Amino acid sequence: MNQVNRILSTYTADVSGVCSALYEMGGMTVMHDASGCNSTYNTHDEPRWYHMPSMVYITGLSEMEAVLGDEEKTVRDVVDAARQLSPRFVALAGTLIPTMMGTDFPGLARMIERRSGIPSFGFSTTGMSSYVKGVSTALAGIAKRFCPDEVEKLPRGEHPSVNLLGVTPLDFSVTGTVEAMRELLEEAGCPVVSCWAMGSSWEELMEAGRAQVNLVVSSAGMALAKVLKEKYGIPYVVGLPTGEGMTKEVLAALDIAAETGKDQRPAGGRRISEEKWESKPVLVIGEAVWAASMCRGLELDFGLPARALCPLELDAGVLDRSDGRCTGEVEISREMKQASLVIADPLYKGVQPKDVPFLGFPHEGYSGRIWRREIPVFVGTSWNEWMRKGVER
Repeated sequence: MNQVNRILSTYTADVSGVCSALYEMGGMTVMHDASGCNSTYNTHDEPRWYHMPSMVYITGLSEMEAVLGDEEKTVRDVVDAARQLSPRFVALAGTLIPTMMGTDFPGLARMIERRSGIPSFGFSTTGMSSYVKGVSTALAGIAKRFCPDEVEKLPRGEHPSVNLLGVTPLDFSVTGTVEAMRELLEEAGCPVVSCWAMGSSWEELMEAGRAQVNLVVSSAGMALAKVLKEKYGIPYVVGLPTGEGMTKEVLAALDIAAETGKDQRPAGGRRISEEKWESKPVLVIGEAVWAASMCRGLELDFGLPARALCPLELDAGVLDRSDGRCTGEVEISREMKQASLVIADPLYKGVQPKDVPFLGFPHEGYSGRIWRREIPVFVGTSWNEWMRKGVER
């Protein structure tokens, strides 16, 4: 019963992760599900929906089609739409009902591609995993299929050029953090070649191989980093520039990775003195790279011991031995009791022990649009200013 949640919600599903990752790429993304289920995505999971057009559709799976396992209508409808709209690619993503039907998504994609002549993908998402798995699978799939095998590297400057990997509104929202992160890197002398996948054109994404280093800013970008390393030999750095100290560590790691070719994880590993751990640490709950970077920022800029608690499937290898992983609200509440302060999405306040201070940090991929206006810019000195106000409060 520890896995039964009476109060806490679920994170955005993997199928929405696929849609979010591919939203700006000019393809046609089709959710295979009953009519109306796409409203969950465009209402709660996609803040770009009302100001940036994208070809995101649903098959309108009927009860009879599900009972009979009839996929011919789905293939025919998708092919007809693709011929009319001429997308760059077609991506078919699964949900719970087709999973129960045993739908062969790669097989459907091959049929769609053969009939339409348009490159097609079949992502076997289930609606039962979180968005990080959907984003991860989609970004890696695009890079494997479309990124050219050979590209000309950009000339090396004083600092390396970079790609940002694992960027979607589900982790970064649309409140200015992505733009601030790009500006921070550019001002530090690290040109941003591409951002996977917000704010970069298709042509920029296809030039990812020209960069010297990949900066993985969420666990959803880890699979893509491995694809680009295999294709182009680009090393990766895992971490977010949350605060002054963490910004310095990330920039230094980018230089080291470019010079040595070795991967770096500044977000992983706490190095605060043992004496500090005698007091209760701060507990940061959320996506692994974000939470681990927050913890390191708290140590560097505020001298506070901190540990991360990740409720998602992927962790990008940044969780320290002091960190934890759990999804059940009983376990999460138990972990909260051991903290001096909890930093998490406001929905987690529902299982917060009364005597533990709580600092809400809204996460688009968890509470959706409810507290979007309260999501701060969480890179560079903007993070320090927000955190200082929160800690003092």
